Amino acid sequence: MKTYQEIYPSEPILRSDDHVRPRAGALLSLEYFEAEPDTMPTRAFDQHHILINLKDEPHRVENWRGTEHRDFIYHKNEIVVTPAGLKSGWRWHARSKCIVITLDPGRLEAFTQGELGLLLTERQLFDLPQFEDPDITNAAVMLLDALRLGGTGSELMFESLARVFLVKLIQKYGDERSEVIAFSRAFTAQHYKRVLDFVADNFGQPIQIEDLARQAGLSAAHFSRLFKRTIGDTPHQFLMRYRVERAAELLANPAHPMIDIALACGFADQPHFTRVFKDIRGVTPKAWRSDCL
Repeated sequence: MKTYQEIYPSEPILRSDDHVRPRAGALLSLEYFEAEPDTMPTRAFDQHHILINLKDEPHRVENWRGTEHRDFIYHKNEIVVTPAGLKSGWRWHARSKCIVITLDPGRLEAFTQGELGLLLTERQLFDLPQFEDPDITNAAVMLLDALRLGGTGSELMFESLARVFLVKLIQKYGDERSEVIAFSRAFTAQHYKRVLDFVADNFGQPIQIEDLARQAGLSAAHFSRLFKRTIGDTPHQFLMRYRVERAAELLANPAHPMIDIALACGFADQPHFTRVFKDIRGVTPKAWRSDCL
């Protein structure tokens, strides 16, 4: 069934998709499987699929990829990429432990061009069907851990780690001349995780850019530029968003006085808290609390 946009007789003059920043977390879905030996029939999908093996013991796997039959030993942390439109089928001969990340090609291309200023190769995700990359694996495992842990600040953390994963993946397929790609080769997913964990552990205290840069072993200027290009916010904006997310959770409990929440979340005072909260959430903390109750 066609969409409204597909049958409308002219192009729109204005479209939100061209102006609203795409959320990395909405670009991908992550699933974790532990499946007994089995098969999947050969077929093509409209989405890209990234499979990351977490099983400690190497095991035999068969993969029908286009016209090719691949019979191989699948090692821990190896990554297999099945691009959209390519027929693929599977048979695994031992119990699996695997992350599957699904990506929409159009959204991935829009994110890559609009957010990172990069162009993917014409054969995006085709030319490296299988490879090892500890950085991509770590980024995927961090996403899985964020889902498992949930709790306070998880939404912003998942979004940030999703962006890290996408940047690391695009390293394999994007424009190698890009500044963000060159920087992020030295700034690993583990570096990002240390920075994000530092914010999570210390958001109620004064935090300077130098404190965050120190976690990454970079100068403040170098770190700020790289962080903005990858995460999408400046370090200060990210810190404020994290504080507001934590504050929003506390506001759901009417027993917590507003000023106590403001100070516990690292704001200088209640007016500062109110101003930043409204800038990010669009309503005051008081209105937010009223809607929660």
